[in-house]
Amino acid sequence: MTKAASWLLVELLLAAFLQPPVHAAEAQPPEVNREFRAAWIATVANIDWPSRAGLAPEVQRQEMITLLDVARDLRMNAVVFQVRPGCDAMYRSELEPWSEYLTGTAGQAPDDDFDPLEFAVEAAHERGLELHAWFNPYRAWHASAKSEVPPGHISKTQPEIVKRYGKYLWLDPGEPAAAEHSVQVILDVVRRYDIDAVHFDDYFYPYPVVENKKEVPFPDDESWAKYLAQSPRAERLSRDDWRRDNVNRFLERVASEVKEAKPWVRFGISPFGIYRPGQPPSIAGFDAYDKLYADAKKWLADGTVDYFSPQLYWPIEQKAQSFPVLLEWWDQQNTHQRHLWPGLFTSKILADGKGWKPAEIGQQIDVVRTAVPAPGHIHFSIKAIQQNRSGIQDLLREEVYTEPAIPPATDWCELPDSATGEHSVRAVVDDSTTRVELRTESGSAPWLWLVQCHIGDGWTTQVVPGAKSDCVFQGVVNNVDEVVVRPIDRLNRMGDATGPLSIESK
Repeated sequence: MTKAASWLLVELLLAAFLQPPVHAAEAQPPEVNREFRAAWIATVANIDWPSRAGLAPEVQRQEMITLLDVARDLRMNAVVFQVRPGCDAMYRSELEPWSEYLTGTAGQAPDDDFDPLEFAVEAAHERGLELHAWFNPYRAWHASAKSEVPPGHISKTQPEIVKRYGKYLWLDPGEPAAAEHSVQVILDVVRRYDIDAVHFDDYFYPYPVVENKKEVPFPDDESWAKYLAQSPRAERLSRDDWRRDNVNRFLERVASEVKEAKPWVRFGISPFGIYRPGQPPSIAGFDAYDKLYADAKKWLADGTVDYFSPQLYWPIEQKAQSFPVLLEWWDQQNTHQRHLWPGLFTSKILADGKGWKPAEIGQQIDVVRTAVPAPGHIHFSIKAIQQNRSGIQDLLREEVYTEPAIPPATDWCELPDSATGEHSVRAVVDDSTTRVELRTESGSAPWLWLVQCHIGDGWTTQVVPGAKSDCVFQGVVNNVDEVVVRPIDRLNRMGDATGPLSIESK
């Protein structure tokens, strides 16, 4: 772990010609904002990216760059990219076929050796954005699919573990082979790609299919019968508890094996925002515990996740599903003090003032900042922001994300210090800028640099990707007092300040 933070302020002697003497600043640099600011990039049914299947890879690359630039320019710090919509792949895989949402035909590879996940990870990191890889662990084929199921799909290679339910295909969570397959798919991505987190949404067992006003049972009779045959009578769970146990054991395995592969890769889950009606007492609505077999309260109680993002997709004033009431309840369940970063339904904002008002999202972010000690949130989805529906992008830029922010540190993960290598920095002053040059002399480059420059009566802060070699303060020359630079590691832990800064004039 990084030793206790202590600011080392380095006096800059600005050597510009005829420059007046500079006096060291008296004040400490302010603490940087700590807040996780993210948006989902959904690929299923081409919700967010690519805008439609079959586009040339160069067009798809440019569309991804546009989304990432929006996130960076708004001072966000992460995206959650859907890489497995339904036992298919938005990346090069030997375990599952290419997704039809890329080329229009499931199993068909993109042209020019394009790997969307590889490209997205590199482009996000170049912009100082974390990339969380979003998997659907059990959904095997989406109802929006237009192409034929390809030969390499799990429903063809292991049909016994795949069930049709309504218009979808699902892996049966009760089949050990289904869990094994999904775990191996996830670990394959963790090992081969430089992702920052593994992310699940709210799809565990499927939402109930209703026909003739009656719920259709999920077709897991075979796996249930196997369980009964293999379990002593005294140890048998009820069928509902067995289903929940299937999910719980799968999540525990994912959490453990991801950390074994790469200790800095975090695990986040975004479940349905209501655990059970009546918990807390004023809440009514869908019962995810009973219908999706999602014991999300247990995941918090056991510390299974690194971050927890309940989908709080209701307005503040909606009493039966109150945003602040639900947030407070989830916070009370968070006994391990994992990161609590709720999902926001930003896509409820429509164009031309229709739907939700942008102020609703701004107010929800204010609620989170007040209620949660290490705040954060995820917008569903990035398209609403990119389209600037009813001015939501303007609101975020001008009123909500006015200063840079670094995600709260994930202190409970065991990772040797990775932001404390040998770094050198210097300030170079020319006619119109103060440029802080950043170098890693030995060890790994940090994930980010925090660069704070004292100018006149205040401090200006920039958060710079660790791979960058400099940080420029435009139009800042003669009134710089001090510069403080600190490295930040992959778990967003802050290293010691580096210095002293050498000074040059050009």
